[in-house]
Amino acid sequence: MHLSERCARQRITLLLLVGAGCINYVDRATLSIGNTAIMADMHLSYTTMGWLLSALAWTYMISQVPMGLLADRLGGRIFLGTALVLCSCAEIGFGLVDSATSIFWTRALLGLGEAPLFLAGTRVLVHWYAPEERGSAIGLFNGSAALGPALAPPLLLAVMAWWGWRDMSVVVGVINLLLAVGWIVYYRDPRPNEGRTPVRVHRENTPIRSTLRDDLGYLLGRRNTWAAMAGYTGVVYLSSLYITWLPAWLEKTEGLSVIQAGLLSAFPQIFSFAGCLGGGKLVDRISQRGVSPLTSCQCTIVLSMFTCAILTATLALQPGQVTALILLAVALFTNGVAVSCGWTLGTLITSDDRVATLEAIQNTGASLGGVLAPLLTGFLTMYFGSFKPAFLLAGGLGLISVVVYRHGFTKNI
Repeated sequence: MHLSERCARQRITLLLLVGAGCINYVDRATLSIGNTAIMADMHLSYTTMGWLLSALAWTYMISQVPMGLLADRLGGRIFLGTALVLCSCAEIGFGLVDSATSIFWTRALLGLGEAPLFLAGTRVLVHWYAPEERGSAIGLFNGSAALGPALAPPLLLAVMAWWGWRDMSVVVGVINLLLAVGWIVYYRDPRPNEGRTPVRVHRENTPIRSTLRDDLGYLLGRRNTWAAMAGYTGVVYLSSLYITWLPAWLEKTEGLSVIQAGLLSAFPQIFSFAGCLGGGKLVDRISQRGVSPLTSCQCTIVLSMFTCAILTATLALQPGQVTALILLAVALFTNGVAVSCGWTLGTLITSDDRVATLEAIQNTGASLGGVLAPLLTGFLTMYFGSFKPAFLLAGGLGLISVVVYRHGFTKNI
């Protein structure tokens, strides 16, 4: 294969993954953007909405390890395409619900469909990119987790203003379905003469018992696996807090309307996307100057998460609209850096044929953070009548994550 053709396939594959990541997070945002309208329509409390906002994260969390094991054994084409179709069905179903219970189950199904994306997608990128150039690609891919929430408010609010929150969900589901078809039609795994040195793969007839022992058991027996999982829990707790409750926080603390808060919440998410891109490029730049990618990732995560945690706790003081937006922008930028570098670190602490499984274990902790952030924020806000305790708690958890990334790994990573 010619170099230009290989680069073109790399770029198109990466762009398709970024598109899938964006729609993945637009899916998640439908409930967040429409939460006040849904609460009024169905007479729901903050506590109930907190449970509903966490429903996706529950199934997302428990699906991680099974999906990671499958992603290490199945090609990215059909596996990811099927997952995107499942997301589409769940999102369309969300537009047809008639009770809080129905919302919970459609969101839970959405979490199941979204679980494989970043695991199998990372596996695809490991096929195509060498370690010293992987940070930028993974940074862009992970950046979709911020770009999606940045695009979601104006797009979803426009649809919701015309047709209501139900049709908003159906429209997103249809777009998801179109993306799934595009991925299945275009993507193929690289052949041995394409891309970098071929990734070692598992044999399809490997016994399940052997798989659990040789891969899952091996990874769970390593301290670095647990450190990566614990550290990433704090990273995603903070990002989940902002994704799920930022519009409502702006409404309550700044006295904004639903539309104003929704549109304004998109502004700092753009900085989160920039942080994901910047974090990946920074790691690649440092690595190309002779520092190991692992060391680059660790140092960058420690500094970025420390900044994010301090700024999040500062927001609990309600410093005023303009100051709050500036702090939000910086906090989400640094959180984006941590998201990107934390995920890249996961690809560097194990062999290529165990990448998806390791990322799945790490993402199980991240999903726990994703579950707890909306749930605890909803409970604390209802109990205290203010978002202040929730933001102080998030800042404290972020600092714990800093300690884990600084001291939790063994020297021989």
